[in-house]
Amino acid sequence: MKQIQFVFKDEESFDEDLRRIRQWSDSHLYSTLLFHLFTGKKDQEKIEYICGRIKKSLPESLFAGCSAFGSIIYGDFSDADIVLSCTLFEYETSKVEILQYSLSPEALKDVAEALVKEVDDRKWVKGIEMLSTIRGLSMTELCDGLSKVREDVEIFGGGALADDINATETCVFSSVGGYSEHGIIFILLGGEDLHMDVSFITGWKPLGSYLNVTAAEGSILKELNNKPAYETYYKYLHIENNEDFFLNTLEFPFFYHYNGIDIMRAPVSSNPDGSLVMTSDMESGVKARIAYGDPWTILDATQDKARELLPFVPECIFIFSCAGRRTFWGDNEAGKETLAYQQVAPTSGFYTSGEFMRTGRNLNQHNVTQVIAALREGIPKLADRKTIGIQHKGFRGRVSIINRMATFIKATTEELEELNQQLSDMARTDALTGLFNRGEIQRRITEEITEENEKDIYLIMLDLDHFKRVNDVYGHGEGDRVLAVTASILKPEAGILSEDSASGRWGGEEFMVMTQAEGKDEAVALAEKVRERIASNRFEVVGNVSASLGVTRIEPEESADAALIRVDKALYEAKEGGRNRVVYKEAEK
Repeated sequence: MKQIQFVFKDEESFDEDLRRIRQWSDSHLYSTLLFHLFTGKKDQEKIEYICGRIKKSLPESLFAGCSAFGSIIYGDFSDADIVLSCTLFEYETSKVEILQYSLSPEALKDVAEALVKEVDDRKWVKGIEMLSTIRGLSMTELCDGLSKVREDVEIFGGGALADDINATETCVFSSVGGYSEHGIIFILLGGEDLHMDVSFITGWKPLGSYLNVTAAEGSILKELNNKPAYETYYKYLHIENNEDFFLNTLEFPFFYHYNGIDIMRAPVSSNPDGSLVMTSDMESGVKARIAYGDPWTILDATQDKARELLPFVPECIFIFSCAGRRTFWGDNEAGKETLAYQQVAPTSGFYTSGEFMRTGRNLNQHNVTQVIAALREGIPKLADRKTIGIQHKGFRGRVSIINRMATFIKATTEELEELNQQLSDMARTDALTGLFNRGEIQRRITEEITEENEKDIYLIMLDLDHFKRVNDVYGHGEGDRVLAVTASILKPEAGILSEDSASGRWGGEEFMVMTQAEGKDEAVALAEKVRERIASNRFEVVGNVSASLGVTRIEPEESADAALIRVDKALYEAKEGGRNRVVYKEAEK
């Protein structure tokens, strides 16, 4: 596999470039020539001229492309109007085929079903590159449909954009479907000797506290924390609801966990009612955070990814990088995060309005993300040992300020997260004993009832006998000491209860334990061990203290309240029956 990359300057030099490719291909064995063409201008006449010249000079070649917010050539950013790359597949077993479809909201499902069938009919397919017009569309239905493609097939690609980032009109074009302003192209890649490694990186970090998606409908994000979603961007970033909203928010996407991975999603516009238009659906009930870029974190991520690719020994690398990454870096610095890949293999690509990559069965749409597709034919060729890295020089201009701000944000965010964790712990735990407080242990009991468990769940309620006398005779200081020691016996490190158990202070001298056990006898035996440990412990001032315990099983489909009432009755019977004993109470039939 070889790749030739060049910029379209004028008609004469372009014909010369094609002539050189013709000469090179005539002198070498190859199976397919595949051109990629990316252009900032949605100039149909010029695009069709270039495609026509390729077809005339190299009639056996395939080509595909789209409008883009800038291109990547030899690993570096290019703002040239038109950039091309020609990939020559050298193994006769390698296969490339292009499919093109019209795209509209009504056609998303049909397009996905058609591609699934096409791939099923072509067992040789190993990967699918997507180029699509996506502005104004929610791609969720398409992504869900394409998740049904054979699981062994990689899917990756990007959404078309234009040199005017706010423009909604984009285009795709190919050797099979021509020019289209509402279309999608699938480049099928495969064959027994073609290998690929597809991955993604972000480098962005979550900022601030979690936001609850309290109202959403399809790709319309209506509310965050019960307020119009737009207010989040105005409150924290003072981004106004105007024609520049997309440009200003692109570098600050939402960061959340979806389909088993951390994903970023950026709004494309804000409606008058404060709702946000997303390029993919967001569900009510999920938690999201605004994210920000940290230059050194991003560079470290790209360099680490380049190093990971070294053992694969790729022969070319395709990059689909979000337009937000270009605006983040600025044109002078944008190449910093892609040049590392050029040290591994010839690297080309474009800046997108959305990135696509399959993880497991799921095809996800990303934003502010970089998708990397590395290709190779045959077994890895012996390669010189390479070192990947960019000298740690200072940043210039705008990025220098961003870097300092990112350092400040990182430090303050870590401090806030630590404080929030402390506050969260305080809200859930009893200050004296370190066990859960009543509200938290009751919440956990209710939550556990809804889950399926291999073992039965039991409640153990404990009350210290004659504890009022301890406080009255020896003082509250000694009483607190007794409570703290009792609590320590109910922690897993004491060796009686397992890590799966949850213990809390129910109030005063009462404690509650939720634990799993394989039957009544095991649950009662655990309670007896707790009782014996408490009774055998001798305090220097108070002496020995005993406890009474009630035990019950949480029945299937039973409410937490019913089980709590029953275990309280069991404890009452233990105390009425002489104290310092364990009583088990069955549910009434």
